[in-house]
Amino acid sequence: MSEADGLASAWLRRRTSRWQDWPERRLAARKTDLGVTVSVVIPARDEERTVAQVVSAITRLAADTGLIDEVVVMDSDSTDATGQVAAEAGATVHRANQVAPDLGTFPGKGEALWKSLLVTKGDLLVFVDADLTHWGPHFVTGLLGPLLADPQVLLVKGFYERLFTAGDGSVTADGGRVTELVARPLLSLWWPELTGVVQPLAGEWAARRTLMESLSIPVGYGIELAALIDTAAAHGLDAIAQVDLGSRGHKHQASHDLALMAAELLLVAERRRAGTGQSAAAGESAVSGESAVSGESAVSGESAAQRGQSPSQQPVELRQFVRADGEMRQRSRPVPVAERPPARSVRVAPR
Repeated sequence: MSEADGLASAWLRRRTSRWQDWPERRLAARKTDLGVTVSVVIPARDEERTVAQVVSAITRLAADTGLIDEVVVMDSDSTDATGQVAAEAGATVHRANQVAPDLGTFPGKGEALWKSLLVTKGDLLVFVDADLTHWGPHFVTGLLGPLLADPQVLLVKGFYERLFTAGDGSVTADGGRVTELVARPLLSLWWPELTGVVQPLAGEWAARRTLMESLSIPVGYGIELAALIDTAAAHGLDAIAQVDLGSRGHKHQASHDLALMAAELLLVAERRRAGTGQSAAAGESAVSGESAVSGESAVSGESAAQRGQSPSQQPVELRQFVRADGEMRQRSRPVPVAERPPARSVRVAPR
C-alpha cells in the first residue's frame, strides 16, 4: 500500500460517520451552546416538481428543533415556477442573476452557491439539491453533526446509495456515473489521498462560512470537486469529514449532459494540478502563467475575478454528435470556464 493509500484508509476510518450518530435534539443543544447560526441553501433550476417537498421537509425540521435559522433557495435562471412554489413552501428565494448584479452573472450551480454567500447569514452552511425524491431531513442533521462536534472540521461530504427510477417505474441503484467514470479516476491518479471520499461530487454537503468565503468557486458543476481539492490542499485531510446518509433519489440526466459535466470536472482538475503552489483557497488562480484554458496571467496583481469581474478566458467547446434526419451532425456546447474569486474579497451591501 502506498503512503497516499495509507493516508486515505486511515482518514476513512477516522472521519466517517452515519447520520444516526447525530440525533437532532443533541445537535440543537450543541448549536445553542456554541452560539452559531445555520443556513440551508438549495440551488434550483426548473425544479418546480420537487423543490416544494424539499423545502417543506427542511422548514419542518427548523420549526421542530430550532436547528436551522434560514432556508434559502437560489433560483438559477428557472423558466418554470420554481421560485414561486419554493416561496410558498416557506423558503426565502433569491434569483441568482439578481444578487449583486454589478458583479455580473453566469449560469450554473457554482454561481448560485457563490451568490448565496452574499445573501445568507449562517456560520454553518448546508447545501441540498432541489431535485431529491428519496431522502429525508436527516440529510441536514447528518451533515451538521461533524461541524458542530469538532471545530477542526471545515467541510462535510454526504454519501449515499444513489437511486434511479426508470421509465417503467422500477428503482435501481444505477446512479453516480460521472463520479465513477471521471471524478474517482481523477482522484486516484492525481490526489490519491482523497480516494477515501465515497462520493466526491455529492450535491449534499456542508461547510463553515469561513471556508466557503476563502474558496475560488467554479461557476458550473465543478464546485464540489474544487471545494474538496482546495480544502485538503489548504487545511489538510482532517479538515474534511463524510457522513453516510443512506439513500438518495433524483432525476437521471442524459449522457450528453453528463459529458458536459465531465468536461467541467476535467477543467477544474487541470487547473488545480497545474498550479505551482498557489492555492485557490487563498484567493489565487490555480493556473500558473498562460494555460490552455486561460487568456491572462494568473498572478498579475489584482485579477479581474478578484474585482468581481469575469476573467478574460478563451472559450472551451465540447464537441458532440447527434443523429438528425438520418445522419450524424456535430454540435458544440460551451464548457463553463470562469471561477468566482473568494467571496470575502468582494464588497457588497451588508447582509
